[in-house]
Amino acid sequence: MYEGIVTITTERLTLRPQSLGDFAEYEMFLASDRSAGMGGPYDRRAAWGMFCHDHACWSFYGHGALMIELKATKACIGQVGINHGPLFPEKELGWLLYEGYECKGYASEAAAGMLDWAWHTRNLKTLVSYVDPDNLQSHAVAKRIGGTVDPAAPRMDAEDIVYRHLPPAV
Repeated sequence: MYEGIVTITTERLTLRPQSLGDFAEYEMFLASDRSAGMGGPYDRRAAWGMFCHDHACWSFYGHGALMIELKATKACIGQVGINHGPLFPEKELGWLLYEGYECKGYASEAAAGMLDWAWHTRNLKTLVSYVDPDNLQSHAVAKRIGGTVDPAAPRMDAEDIVYRHLPPAV
């Protein structure tokens, strides 16, 4: 069992553990049409289950979700994490941003920070990102952080495009 949930800092962001106070905004995102790329919208019960899954992964796998917080304002603007468990064919690097924070490089910065931690602290050998075909912004993020399309990768949903992330060559 893994006991510690980490905090990761990047130039503009603090990737920090979830708190109960983060749930309301997370739930609103999952209830909105913006969550369609991840199978939503979701009702409150499903949102709570996903929020708890994100936290439980730390105990079960030594990685999980972190909330994305702007250093300058302390505003929580979304989430980044490594998902795993029976619902995921492989360890998945995922991200979401709340409305108004897109197209500012925050998702790429957060995902790159999580990747750096995954490679250098947890010594993971590969991660994937499952991206809805219509989510052009997430396709751009996956490419920006070095992901390449892996047509042979197992999928959660048959329509997903899967980006493979590998650690930097030594």
